[in-house]
Amino acid sequence: MLYKVKLKNADDSVLLDDEVYEYLTTDPYLVKVDFVNNLRRHSSGCAVFQKTWKKADGGYKTETIYLHKLVAEKFLLNTKSNAKNLVGAKNGNKLDCRLENLVYRSRSVASRKRKTSSKVGYTGVYKENNRFRAVISVNRKSVHIGMFDTAEEAAMAYNKKSKELYGEDGKLNIIKPKKENGDLLTG
Repeated sequence: MLYKVKLKNADDSVLLDDEVYEYLTTDPYLVKVDFVNNLRRHSSGCAVFQKTWKKADGGYKTETIYLHKLVAEKFLLNTKSNAKNLVGAKNGNKLDCRLENLVYRSRSVASRKRKTSSKVGYTGVYKENNRFRAVISVNRKSVHIGMFDTAEEAAMAYNKKSKELYGEDGKLNIIKPKKENGDLLTG
């Protein structure tokens, strides 16, 4: 069974497996702090629980628990290693905390899966004059793939090189259909 838990500060919901939901709603500490009903969307896009406690000395301590990390540490710890110690979502949706979607990754894979900051909208694609350059990072060095007439062609070339170099751990651009005279091209 699949559970959808509404976030406190957004119209979004978190997806959870039944065994995870049961754990979150029966663990004595998590029940005490009303964990499930106090999940919020973090600025990074994932679900987080935050609570500020007053300390005996008059100061404050903020407790932060990232849902995806909590779930992975409870249910997927046997897949964690020294090299693969960061939790990520296979489908890119940080609010999908189903066990089949969470995976431990290395820092380099996590970095490749991060959202692009390219102004063109595609990872590894940059506009130069009236053409588009495709580049990919290999061993921390930028490698030129080629120059192309369209951003989409450059993005496809990046995708091909990413698959070749990194297999399923490589990042792939989602190619948007080009518009012509205001109409979407389909094909």
